[in-house]
Amino acid sequence: MPSAGASPECGTRPRGPRVVALGGGHGLYASLSALRSVTDALTAVVTVADDGGSSGRLRRELGVLPPGDLRMALAALCGDDEWGITWSEVVQHRFRSEGELHGHAVGNLLIVALWELLGDPVAGLDWVGRLLGAQGRVLPMASVPLDIVAEVELDGVTSTVCGQVACALTPGRVQAVSLVPENPPARPEAIEAVLEADWVVFGPGSWFTSVLPHLKVPELARALHETRARRLVTLNLAPQAGETDDFSPQQHLEVLRQHAPDLTVDVILADTGVVDDLDALEKAAAALGGRTVLADVAAADGSPRHDPRRLASVLDEIFLQKR
Repeated sequence: MPSAGASPECGTRPRGPRVVALGGGHGLYASLSALRSVTDALTAVVTVADDGGSSGRLRRELGVLPPGDLRMALAALCGDDEWGITWSEVVQHRFRSEGELHGHAVGNLLIVALWELLGDPVAGLDWVGRLLGAQGRVLPMASVPLDIVAEVELDGVTSTVCGQVACALTPGRVQAVSLVPENPPARPEAIEAVLEADWVVFGPGSWFTSVLPHLKVPELARALHETRARRLVTLNLAPQAGETDDFSPQQHLEVLRQHAPDLTVDVILADTGVVDDLDALEKAAAALGGRTVLADVAAADGSPRHDPRRLASVLDEIFLQKR
């Protein structure tokens, strides 16, 4: 079965490098919105630990992978033409009612319906991608739903918190995360994409619940270490309340190193406006084996959002070794 953006048409040469973007939620949405204008060979590998909202309800009721972050990634890959804009809005649309459908996203229901009909999560996502005209492919990072377990420190006392929503909202500072089940099976398509990539992009996104979990899936983590691809980290524009309160840009890198001490990174991309201590950031980047690139990639309205066009321009220059 043809897949959505899995490969260029036979005999044609893809525009741009082969890129794998890791993450979930709004952070991955921002990354993909930029990357789809830089390359035709784009794959999103998405976390599958969401246990809240529509995704959590479908996961608990039907035993499926939580579809929400996968849906958002597909929406981000929609084109800027009428077809792409319309379908992006359709799959993101949420029902508002007094009944059981309240809060469910149309795309979540569509994805789960295809999973039930086809019996294969990746095939179902590929079919949705074809319908949307997605400019890339979306893959789950694991074959089973996951739960995130966080070690949280508050007032000198460390406790354990389970579940993505609880981890994101917990008071205190998250120290480390792990997954349940402890050694989940990775999707082989995700491993293949990482091993064949030219670039692997981490972030932006919820650091402990969207970015770092990829390094806790053993087979995927092994591929991320062994790939010949260059690795790039796109840092967040602001700390996330309840998860990375008061984190500096360099602390994000220090936590990454703690969770994957043998992982090397080639480029750290940070917005000029959020770096208060460039020396400390460059030191943290060097500890990962990488260099720092500062650029104006934030939205012009001052909100903590990456501007897709600005981010795309800078990523293109990095990939072309112009930065």
